[in-house]
Amino acid sequence: MAFEGLASRLQETMRKLRGKGKVTEADVTEMLREVRLALLEADVNFKVVKQFLNQVKERAIGQEVLKSLTPGQQVIKVVHEELTQLMGGTQSKIATAPKPPTVIMMVGLQGAGKTTHSGKLARYLSKQNRRPLLVAADVYRPAAIKQLQVLGEQLSIPVFSMGADVSPVNIAKAAIAHAKEEHYDYVIIDTAGRLHIDEQLMEELTQIEAAVQPQEILLVIDAMTGQDAVNVAEHFNEKLKLTGVILTKLDGDTRGGAAISVKAVTGCPIKFAGMGEKLDALEPFHPERMASRILGMGDVLTLIEKAQEVVDQEKAAELERKMRTLDFTFDDFLEQMEQVRNMGPLDEIIGMIPGMNKMKGMKDLQLDEKQLARVEAIIKSMTKEEKKNPSILNANRRRRIAQGSGTSVSDVNRLLKQFEDMKKMMKQMSNMTKGKKKKSGFKFPFFS
Repeated sequence: MAFEGLASRLQETMRKLRGKGKVTEADVTEMLREVRLALLEADVNFKVVKQFLNQVKERAIGQEVLKSLTPGQQVIKVVHEELTQLMGGTQSKIATAPKPPTVIMMVGLQGAGKTTHSGKLARYLSKQNRRPLLVAADVYRPAAIKQLQVLGEQLSIPVFSMGADVSPVNIAKAAIAHAKEEHYDYVIIDTAGRLHIDEQLMEELTQIEAAVQPQEILLVIDAMTGQDAVNVAEHFNEKLKLTGVILTKLDGDTRGGAAISVKAVTGCPIKFAGMGEKLDALEPFHPERMASRILGMGDVLTLIEKAQEVVDQEKAAELERKMRTLDFTFDDFLEQMEQVRNMGPLDEIIGMIPGMNKMKGMKDLQLDEKQLARVEAIIKSMTKEEKKNPSILNANRRRRIAQGSGTSVSDVNRLLKQFEDMKKMMKQMSNMTKGKKKKSGFKFPFFS
């Protein structure tokens, strides 16, 4: 996640406060010093940092916090709430036209991922049972039209194009007329970008805006450019009155300051976050959930939403029964592993489970595709009976499995040990969530 460095610093700072029975103003001041350094290192705008710390301090040293029964927890709650407000407070949804189609202009600099995220947004809308139409209005970049058409084919979403010899304004107007005739719900216009902001680019975008009167003008910016992303947002916003931002590469190894700064500096809400290369890796941006992730509180709601997309409920119920009776086999494990992999990067998934990052060994756990491929190869080298009953795996069988999977006997032994440990842990978690369900109706997304 983009906030990895920031999250680790803030979580360590919050940990020092969490168990304190008494918190003084000096404790709060010390915490704020650490928070300030963490935010600045994450490339958060210095004015934003100053405003944020002032608001946290004002609330955190109030009598209702310092004299509460759990002052440490109360201070953490204040930080969480202010961080949520800093990133927009509540989720900002796509505006819709009173009468279809809703028109969305995608704008941004070249290389930010505008065309790809036009496709991702179209896929997201089609999953909501909408009928989007993609519009190829970037007539300057070589192969931009072809790129959008290829994306459209992959996603089974139509692309409107008039070639590279028609003006983008006329393409946009013709696309709206076509969408009305064919009853499309949304029109997503992929406009041209430049390597840097220039007057010619802005003039063309303002002409398209005047011609089609879009409900949304979404700026696609690269989170990895840090503070420059905020500067780009400011420039575009001055000319176009942006309605929102799509922040790309938020899953990358970057400092993440753009996501925290952009709303405070420009007033434009972050509406979506690109969380990977795949065409389904686009998430609605929830400030509260992102604040929870940064502070190590997990993100159960997003986890459940991801699980609902990929998990077969009947299979999940059967899996729950098997786990509770310890009848869970390696075949079940392979199937479950595939479903979890479909939800996204495993380290990101684990980060969404509250408290998982604090479990022994989880911090140093390396979850890569090569490791998973080895696990898969080992399991597929077992016989049906061995998968069902690993206790029969004697030394000879383990050697055969290692040879068949291109791994070592120690790899096989390690997997068997982890499998037994996991069965025990999953049984405990299943029992835990069973108790929670009785109280609140909560269902753990994988196992219940």
